[in-house]
Amino acid sequence: MLVSGVGKVLGVGPKASGISGFAGFLSSLGVPLPTLAAWGVGLLELVGGALLLVGLLVRVTGALVALDMLVATVLVHLPDGYGGIELTLVLTLIAGSLVLSGPGALSLERALFERELFAGAVGQTARPD
Repeated sequence: MLVSGVGKVLGVGPKASGISGFAGFLSSLGVPLPTLAAWGVGLLELVGGALLLVGLLVRVTGALVALDMLVATVLVHLPDGYGGIELTLVLTLIAGSLVLSGPGALSLERALFERELFAGAVGQTARPD
């Protein structure tokens, strides 16, 4: 996520497209408000990738990333046939598993707050460590 976000927002790295390039791609797919959508997806992947990496706001970010990857699967990869969906489908499932499991014991979320934030969002209670 982080690498894709850096490529979309900052236009550098192995997946460099920049916002204008990504917005053009979204426009070609028929996505409404492609520049706004490009900024939303780019910032989600950049900031969300960093948050998941350090273990902050894991459940919320995981849900947003799962939605992002599900949309990417349906709009971009599924039309190319089954052979193109493996990565985005796996990323959707991984992000979904983070929503269900929450941050781990070594996450920054637990280190800073000594509990899990938003544990009740999926019907769980905060687990003491």
